[in-house]
Amino acid sequence: MNLKAIIVEDEQISREILKKYLSKYCPNVTVIGEATNVDEALQLLRKTDIDLLFLDVEMPYGTAFDLLDKLGNRDFETIFVTAYDQYAKEALNQQAAYYLLKPIEIDELIKAVDIVKSIKEREEEVHVGLSVKEQDGSQLHDKITIPTQEGFEVIPVKDIIYCTADDNYTNVYLANSQKLVSKTLKHFDDMLSEKGFCRIHKSHLINASHVTAYRKGKGGSVMLGEVELPVSPSRKLELFKFFS
Repeated sequence: MNLKAIIVEDEQISREILKKYLSKYCPNVTVIGEATNVDEALQLLRKTDIDLLFLDVEMPYGTAFDLLDKLGNRDFETIFVTAYDQYAKEALNQQAAYYLLKPIEIDELIKAVDIVKSIKEREEEVHVGLSVKEQDGSQLHDKITIPTQEGFEVIPVKDIIYCTADDNYTNVYLANSQKLVSKTLKHFDDMLSEKGFCRIHKSHLINASHVTAYRKGKGGSVMLGEVELPVSPSRKLELFKFFS
């Protein structure tokens, strides 16, 4: 998993050292922005979607904790990078993923990034691809979760009409809305193939219960209400199994 990161640090030399270490030892981290004080950081973070924030504690115009308080709810992880160990307890109260002391030790930096990577991967597992569970732990096969900026949305499988590939993303089409999800179509195919869904084309996965008509041709096409999607010749027989 690649992690998009911002560094908030008032000392240029410290920023340069951290970027150098990340480039050499943590290639899955891409630094997409920098800030030198609380005000700059606040503006940058409010307009930038990131996975990870490297945050110094003592800065001009406020501290790291002032910044986090002003941000409120956040969906990125924070690694504190500071020369002072007395802030560790407060960092823990701010739910920091890790607390690095300067000068930075390479092993500690790698460990900190690995922890954040594990957290973000776990979030992805929760957000996409898991059926909703009942209290006794059994799987409900009629609902899945779709990630949103605030968390995730529970979607009844029956409400999904079809899914279309968009590179490494998938467009999920419902009756009155569309969701763009950062998972491949194969991911949805694996998840929904036993729930009445059919892969009719390399780019299309359909809910067979929403098919209203089939039109003949080499592969033909299916109608899902007013939407027409092509069927690959090699997948036509698989489609017909749902209607035989």
